[in-house]
Amino acid sequence: MSSSGSTGSGLPPFDPWLYPELFRGVLTRRVFAFLIDLVVLSIPVILACMFIAVFGVVTLGLGWALFWLISPASVIWALVYYGASLGGPHSATPGMRVMDLQLRTWTGAPGYFVLGAAHAVLFWLSVSFFTPLVLLVGLFNGRRRLLHDIILGTVVINSSVRTQVVPQSRAY
Repeated sequence: MSSSGSTGSGLPPFDPWLYPELFRGVLTRRVFAFLIDLVVLSIPVILACMFIAVFGVVTLGLGWALFWLISPASVIWALVYYGASLGGPHSATPGMRVMDLQLRTWTGAPGYFVLGAAHAVLFWLSVSFFTPLVLLVGLFNGRRRLLHDIILGTVVINSSVRTQVVPQSRAY
């Protein structure tokens, strides 16, 4: 792969016809990765709710006024979680790493913080507005991309296969 991200043949670096193994089983593993991430995201929220509940008992009900902070704090926590993990060195959330998946841009570049946060926001918006049936989009394209992947220009691939199939360029 050259420094521009192409394979040298004019094709994108993640061509499903040249490298079908990059996309084999990706949709199924994305579902399990999402469930793992959902558990990881919910643990601090549940702990915060338990703390506020106990704090409310100790303060004779005054502490329960903090419950309104749970919703905005949960949204901020999710954005930081997805932004930091997808924008981190592995370009994957902890759930994606367990399932051996990785997020890449269309050109093969790793993810970055804003892309990770936008990926989460567009996922939740697409599922909220178009129902979970919007996830069926992944069944009808070679790269197994979902609607939010297409809009953002990202692709989720098998992480271990990428290192074997697509040569990596070093820009540093």
